Amino acid sequence: MTTGGLHIEIRGTVQGVGYRPWVFQLAQRAGIRGVVRNDSAGVSIDAFGTADALDQFVAALRGGTPPAARVQSFHSAVIPFVEHSAFAITDSVASAERHVSIPSDLATCDDCVRELLDPTDRRFRYPFINCTNCGPRYSIVRDAPYDRPKTSMAPFRMCARCLAEYESPSDRRFHAQPNACPDCGPRLTAMGSRHERIVTPDAIRFAARTIRAGMTVALKGLGGFQLACDATSSQAVQRLRDRKQREHKPLAVMVRDLAMAEELVELSETERELLMSIERPIVLARSREGSPLAQEVCGAGIVITGVFLPYTPLHHLLLRDVAIPLVMTSGNLADEPMITTNPEALEQLRNVADVFLLHDREIVTRVDDSIATIIDGAPALLRRARGYVPRSIETSITGSRTFSEPILACGAHLKNTFCIASGSSAFLGPHIGDLESVETLRAYESAIERMKSFIGVSPRVLVHDLHPDYFSTRYALAQQGVRTIGVQHHHAHIASAMAEDRIEGPVIGIAYDGTGFGTDGTAWGGEILIADFEDYERFATFRPIPLAGGDQAIRQPWRIALALLDDTYAGDSPLASLPLFREISLLMITQVRLMIDRNLNTTPARGVGRWFDAFGAIILGLAEAHYEGEVAFRWNMVADENERGRYPVVIHDGIQPWQIDPRPMVKAAVTDLLAGRSAATISARFHNTLAAATAEVARAALISRGRMPVVLSGGCFQNRRLAESIIDTLRPSVRVVMNRNVPAGDGGIALGQAFIADARLRAETSVSVDEEELVCA
Repeated sequence: MTTGGLHIEIRGTVQGVGYRPWVFQLAQRAGIRGVVRNDSAGVSIDAFGTADALDQFVAALRGGTPPAARVQSFHSAVIPFVEHSAFAITDSVASAERHVSIPSDLATCDDCVRELLDPTDRRFRYPFINCTNCGPRYSIVRDAPYDRPKTSMAPFRMCARCLAEYESPSDRRFHAQPNACPDCGPRLTAMGSRHERIVTPDAIRFAARTIRAGMTVALKGLGGFQLACDATSSQAVQRLRDRKQREHKPLAVMVRDLAMAEELVELSETERELLMSIERPIVLARSREGSPLAQEVCGAGIVITGVFLPYTPLHHLLLRDVAIPLVMTSGNLADEPMITTNPEALEQLRNVADVFLLHDREIVTRVDDSIATIIDGAPALLRRARGYVPRSIETSITGSRTFSEPILACGAHLKNTFCIASGSSAFLGPHIGDLESVETLRAYESAIERMKSFIGVSPRVLVHDLHPDYFSTRYALAQQGVRTIGVQHHHAHIASAMAEDRIEGPVIGIAYDGTGFGTDGTAWGGEILIADFEDYERFATFRPIPLAGGDQAIRQPWRIALALLDDTYAGDSPLASLPLFREISLLMITQVRLMIDRNLNTTPARGVGRWFDAFGAIILGLAEAHYEGEVAFRWNMVADENERGRYPVVIHDGIQPWQIDPRPMVKAAVTDLLAGRSAATISARFHNTLAAATAEVARAALISRGRMPVVLSGGCFQNRRLAESIIDTLRPSVRVVMNRNVPAGDGGIALGQAFIADARLRAETSVSVDEEELVCA
């Protein structure tokens, strides 16, 4: 019988997810001999057998994967037959070429949960139980390839029983790198806020009793410390807010199971699936009337709640023991990165937490919880972190496209993530947050170095935003011996969504957000572009609103409201009739008007987010924003879902770019307010008007420039009503796409920066080749 051999290379998320054991079992069934190993680029297989056996083996490999694996490429080549006595999993090998195959951290699987809760199982109530299908991965790994010696599990030597599982091809823990048990693995310790060790037979049950008594527990989670308290107790939640210095921003709630989630929020089938997905993100869903949650969890007027399910064994045990929903928020003080080490937690959180649940497994890489919602019937990530990072985003649009050279895209200033593009993949780093504290800046630089190490590249091309004061911009420009490329903020937004959907362009790109550095001396954010990766044309924008005091106006949106009203009413604003201005002194109003008249520290801003701020301030009477985006968020929350009315706007099409002028909408909305019309109705009409005006301009662009996809991106499209209204107005005659797997806000902008830089590098190369050919001719 004819025998032969195949060398197979598989790239994607195939390390740490039970892929090699799965390949081993397929080989056993097909009668294949040879080896499978991890390498720095993924998994490689040398398979030997009869032609029929090899065909059966390849078909099985192509036909499925283990639950958490993601195969992105599969290549095979014939090799000479080599005699092997069996099929084996061999040691991993490093190589010069790297393609990150380190998996994301995986939520505890159903099999491990059953063992965790089984009194007869040797891992009963062991908070670090895991197998090849679940457990810590990215948060514990130091380097590629993903093997135990290169993780923070290296100090824990497996006992004989764990080692037997690890070495048995038939066992669920076959080559599970974090495999451990109570005899040989990490251990949990309870401590008090004065660093005293608490002697208790069960630290988790003690923590549950602490929470039920109204106190706060700091627990060392998967990617950092978390703070937990009783989500049904107003006193407990307010106490946590006061101590953490997070006075207003909504808090996420962890629930024991779907049944408990249904008591708090209304869930569609898509939202249930998202909650139960292996990534286990926080899911934003509509709050259920009569929910037992304390109002202090989300705040008055907020009609959605962020809920998520346990994703570690520790969470499963704690939620079962406490039997109530828990506020589960990051273990840090305001504006600081999440704490990852025991000493830092005991020091920095001593005035926040009453009890600490610590363990001795090091967190190597900080990873926040991911946040997602459902828009237009499908999931959309608002924060891409645990469960998704460092999963790559494939860049092949046509053929076998690869990046021309490694690129580091440094991202934005707020909600920062960076991106390293190499080969055929783009790797978004973990959510860093706002680059506004020394500790966050250190976390940013450290995360970049770690990702460079994982991928094995040192990019010589760095991409940055045009804003000169962004730390990410200053970081790029401070690096030595590299080329830097500046990219316009909103072009990068559109490119990020194009990259996700593998669209080369041109597209009509609608980029709506709060603020982005423009090239005309104004702050952009209401942009309708004709764009491809290399360049863009500004087709339309919004009438600018003066921001008196710059960022101070964003924190005090009454300033934006005043500027808008004065512009609309030509200086004869009805301020005395508006509740917003009853608490604002005449002196402050006069000073702001003077700043605008004399153009002192005043920037014209075109961002749609600023229109949200202005209307939210005027109609809801919100003079100040306590966190970024608060007023716009509240303005969105209050909208009546059933209202279909609209206000007038003017679209000036005789200038370039076209200008959307919503001042008639301002007058109509103020008239409604003074007539006693509800804020819910006015907000709904505001949303409907923006969507209709946007769709009208987009259709005009299609008529003018020809048929092309419409792409939505920017933070305003995390607003479900606005996004869905525009999509519904344009479809089915137009293809409309938006960000899904990377955030539409600034957390996804680095992906677009990388694609734009690559397109410009390619264009330069093409020009150089053309010039050389011309010289030769």
